[in-house]
Amino acid sequence: MTDPGHLFSEGLCGTVGREALTARLSEEFVFADLGADAVRSLVTFEDLNALLAACAPEPPRLRLHRDGSPVPVDRYTEVGTASRVTRRVVRPEALYRELRAGASLVLDGLDRMHPPVAAAADDLMRLVCERVQANMYLIWGESRGFDTHWDDHDTVIVQVEGTKHWQVHGPGSRPHPMKNDVDHDHTPPRDADGELQVVWEGVLRPGQVLHVPRGWWHTVTGTGDVSLHLTFGFTRATGVDWADALVRRLFEEEAFRRDLPRFADPDVRRKHRRELAARLAELAEEADLDAFLAERDARFPRRTSFSLPWPMAEGAPGPEARVEFVPILPPPLTREGDKVALSVGGRRYTFPAEVGDVLGVLAERRSLTVAELAGAAGAAPERAAEVVSVLARHHLVLIR
Repeated sequence: MTDPGHLFSEGLCGTVGREALTARLSEEFVFADLGADAVRSLVTFEDLNALLAACAPEPPRLRLHRDGSPVPVDRYTEVGTASRVTRRVVRPEALYRELRAGASLVLDGLDRMHPPVAAAADDLMRLVCERVQANMYLIWGESRGFDTHWDDHDTVIVQVEGTKHWQVHGPGSRPHPMKNDVDHDHTPPRDADGELQVVWEGVLRPGQVLHVPRGWWHTVTGTGDVSLHLTFGFTRATGVDWADALVRRLFEEEAFRRDLPRFADPDVRRKHRRELAARLAELAEEADLDAFLAERDARFPRRTSFSLPWPMAEGAPGPEARVEFVPILPPPLTREGDKVALSVGGRRYTFPAEVGDVLGVLAERRSLTVAELAGAAGAAPERAAEVVSVLARHHLVLIR
């Protein structure tokens, strides 16, 4: 059975090929069969029942759709209170009734609720270097939850239980559509007879995976069986993101902070515009894409996690304590004289240079015992334990 923490980096890349997969991301449709055993540990019905009871997700995080439209929340929830706060509570018998009638259950952000799915999402984040969210879709029967549609983000679909019929139609009339766009009226691709084009069609079974790029139209329907699949979605950086970062730099420029000469002579306004355009061109030329992506990675968020009581403890963990690296993306380490620096989640940390070897091992191995860390970093066990204690206080490692 595949470790969820290596589902994509080893499982999917082993089937498709890492270079082939990354080169095709956001550009081409991908189908792969990892086998049912590879996904069985992601989420089960027992897991789902426990999550619905313990986490009590409410709309819109949990919602129902049928035949392309949302099911009114009054049909399956009721108003309740928790700690004197009014909220929507799912009624089990009403949920069952709507599911029997053909509704599709959508649960957003399952990666924030269930560790195996979180591990898989983190693994995909390290592969694509973008934020990932995992949503769950559950349906019985032959109905459909959504009409033929396109998504404003890239998706990786993993079938976990049962089967579902897919038609992938390809990109529509507007290449690379975005969530915040000026045109949402584009149409799906059609053949010479006016019928929907079909790039791929098939019944997805447990362990099979699809990558559907942003803007690609698709139609998904039930097969009469139960179907539970996960959609891992991510939005890649675009030229708009690069330009937005460039605009933020303009606040440093006095010429751009100055009022526009609305009431001056036309010649003065033209001269001012030329000066702005010339300086903007200079800054754009200086705005290296690699530097932009590196700065974006330095702001990559950490998954919310806690390591109590260790950050509060005075002593150091023992040699058999397990240490887990918190940053999802391995941050580059910069040597600065007798210091080593790294940036995580938009914050910059500086440590003595000797800590660099420990950080390097943690970034590569991600999870190991204090004893294993000391051996791999060439540090005394006591010193490695002290370093781990300091890193835990800064939420750079968890201690188990």
